[in-house]
Amino acid sequence: MAMTYVALATEDALSEAVGLRLLQELPFEVTPSPLLRRDGFGYLRSGMSKWRELAKRQAVLLITDLDRLECPSALKRDWLGSKPAPENLLFRVAVREVESWVLADHVAMRRLVGPKSKLPPEPDKLPDPKSHLLGLAKFAAREIREDIVQQAGAVASQGIGYNSRLTAWVRDEWDPERAAQRSPSLQRARVRLSELVERL
Repeated sequence: MAMTYVALATEDALSEAVGLRLLQELPFEVTPSPLLRRDGFGYLRSGMSKWRELAKRQAVLLITDLDRLECPSALKRDWLGSKPAPENLLFRVAVREVESWVLADHVAMRRLVGPKSKLPPEPDKLPDPKSHLLGLAKFAAREIREDIVQQAGAVASQGIGYNSRLTAWVRDEWDPERAAQRSPSLQRARVRLSELVERL
């Protein structure tokens, strides 16, 4: 059986970890390659012509955040213009940020930030999921809190260990199937990804 390669294009380390986990849960064996990531969505948006070309040769999974835009379809129109996405380019938008997807797995999240945390029942509806996650982490165990939460006087909005702590947690603890029960945008991504890989 020929190996199936899926390129993964993301805007940050956490999105890449989530994308890898989504590929790992597929009932078909795939190899995530190449991994295409730099900081920020600008790299993804400006590289759209490259992702289109790559999708002529293999599957491409692109994950970006909705952020402040009105809806995923508006973002896709902005990025894609008048040309529809190629068949093998799967363009998925986390509503509103990939942090909403990770917040949606309450079982794993409680292991991270503590069993008494009040977790959002509908994380896709949060206006700022990352801020919500940072707020929860303020009450986590000390070593987790120090990694994730901004230190006093720091310029960054998050702790210096934010990405390393959360990417390891996504890899080892986070479950996409559980999370998809509370995140419709994640569930749509899982369904479309499964359909794409099954077709290849």
